[in-house]
Amino acid sequence: MDCDRNCGNCGGCGGRELTLSEEEIRVLRTFGEFPFQPVARKAGEQTPVCREHTFFPETFLGSILLLLEKKGLIALDYDMALGGFSYEAYPDLSVRGSMALTGRGQDVLDLLEINGASPEE
Repeated sequence: MDCDRNCGNCGGCGGRELTLSEEEIRVLRTFGEFPFQPVARKAGEQTPVCREHTFFPETFLGSILLLLEKKGLIALDYDMALGGFSYEAYPDLSVRGSMALTGRGQDVLDLLEINGASPEE
């Protein structure tokens, strides 16, 4: 995704193009609706699990979440559980935390909405 803003390096993207897959855009848009979401993982493993989203297999969704985190669009925090959320769907996962949309992630969502960008473009 390119912001097409005659880049004067505003700092939002560092002057680099950001490429997102259709699947990444779909997951990122859920953060537009729910900026804070639960996440968990098995102790000693790195793949995040979010059982609130069933549109992708669990491990595939975990890979997408890791990609979004690497791109700075979401933050995964295993030291802060989501307040008021029951993790009863995660009995097999001992490390429980939260995920949040970052400022950069919000900027990307805004660009997707303003520019009418879609996964097909």
